Amino acid sequence: MRTAIWLASMVLISRSLMAAEPSAPTGSPEIVAATSRLEHLWGEGEFTEGAACGPDGAIYFSDIPDANPGKIYRFDPATKKVTVHCAESRKSNGLAFTKDGRLLAACGANDGGRSLCEITAEGKVVPVVDRFGGKVLNAPNDLDVDAAGNVYFSDPFYVGKEPLELDHMSVFFVDGKTKAVSRATTDITKPNGVALSPDGKTLYVAETNNGKPLLASADPAFAPWRMTLNAFPVVSPGKLGERKILVDFGKGAGIDGMTCDAAGNIYAAIRNESRFGMAIYSPAGKEIAFIPTPELPTNCCFGSAADETEKHRLYVTAGKGLYRINLLSAGPVWYAR
Repeated sequence: MRTAIWLASMVLISRSLMAAEPSAPTGSPEIVAATSRLEHLWGEGEFTEGAACGPDGAIYFSDIPDANPGKIYRFDPATKKVTVHCAESRKSNGLAFTKDGRLLAACGANDGGRSLCEITAEGKVVPVVDRFGGKVLNAPNDLDVDAAGNVYFSDPFYVGKEPLELDHMSVFFVDGKTKAVSRATTDITKPNGVALSPDGKTLYVAETNNGKPLLASADPAFAPWRMTLNAFPVVSPGKLGERKILVDFGKGAGIDGMTCDAAGNIYAAIRNESRFGMAIYSPAGKEIAFIPTPELPTNCCFGSAADETEKHRLYVTAGKGLYRINLLSAGPVWYAR
């Protein structure tokens, strides 16, 4: 999720740009109304990430400072109050809830947990997966959970002094029952955001390869700077079909985190300095709407599908803050997959 090698440079850029008011959203009238505007909810973080809607209807999100373990916050849509859910999150990044209400977190490197973790109701961090083949994970970044409780998570490496033990930056699959771990795909050189389609039949993966650090096994056929949005058919749990590149961003910065709406459209956090915000793509990869943000965005989620107002609200983590916007589109009922 967090394209963290950007942390030093991009945080500074984000702070310099945040003073500018974003332009109005553009695109499909089925998604954004003419009056839709981004609302600033909170801005006391350092590098916010990983928005996820909990079964209680609250929005949970990470804050990833460079110099301490980080926190997970909880935003209450009814009161607009933000409280600390986890005081030391081990550099949690992407967050996701399982069908039974457990909060999972991708905990990264740079003195973080380097593991897929569960965050208890008391805010404790419990590692679930920290190794593959006996080797320490790189830096888990983003994740999504299917209806059966199986987890897909990305494992790139952007920032930190830790030595790398694995020979690839992969998307992993964790069996929800056995906790067995396998590589879902190695076709992405450096995966970042991951999101399942509402029906669970497609896994979208952001390839956010900034060229550093380079692994000894890196495929020379790939350019060191490669930014793409990819779709993989889910053949069976943990088994993906041939990838399709939906969007190639060329030399520009690409996608961080993303989510899908009930219609299957993809909402992606674009961190290109010349045009940053939330881009909405059709399942075929056509841009159909764009929501500019005042700070460089990192991730997003829809509000509770059980609430008629909240299901039309897109929550966005960007820069130091949390934002939301009322849309005409709606979030999916995730576990109807």
